[in-house]
Amino acid sequence: MSEVQTLLPPAELRDQRSFRDTLGRYPTGVVVIAAATAEGPAGMAANSFTSVSLEPPLIAFCPMLSSTSWAQIKPAGGFAVSLLRSRHEAVARGFSQKGIDRFAGHEWLASPSGHPVLAEAIGWLDAAIESVSPAGDHELVIARVLDWSAPGEGDPLVFFSGGYRALS
Repeated sequence: MSEVQTLLPPAELRDQRSFRDTLGRYPTGVVVIAAATAEGPAGMAANSFTSVSLEPPLIAFCPMLSSTSWAQIKPAGGFAVSLLRSRHEAVARGFSQKGIDRFAGHEWLASPSGHPVLAEAIGWLDAAIESVSPAGDHELVIARVLDWSAPGEGDPLVFFSGGYRALS
């Protein structure tokens, strides 16, 4: 039996940038989280989105504490998730920008709870917030999925190593 070597990265690589780069080696899907608010629709792009449980149906995502979009969405008590297609890179980039009308130029439908869903999404989920917990410089949002559908075929938009990608 051979001796097991212990992995130790050089101390100079244990900084925030190298942590981010390491996590960037894991591909994630890209979604738009959107809610109908008293001020109108609010939305944000997210790649920190995941399924949590099938029974009950739960999902999670992690918005930054400093996100002004999340500050608008959170009081709504729920939101819709649009699962983006590979051709939706411009949508993802737009929903990551500040100071623009993120909903302009895109067709939107209302989820059963009334939240905005991108008409061309590969799928959507309608959710109610169950819990919000502090998680460093983010919050961990757990939401119960009330309704969902995957009406379209096609490839999802993927984020990997700092850039948007399509599955090949």
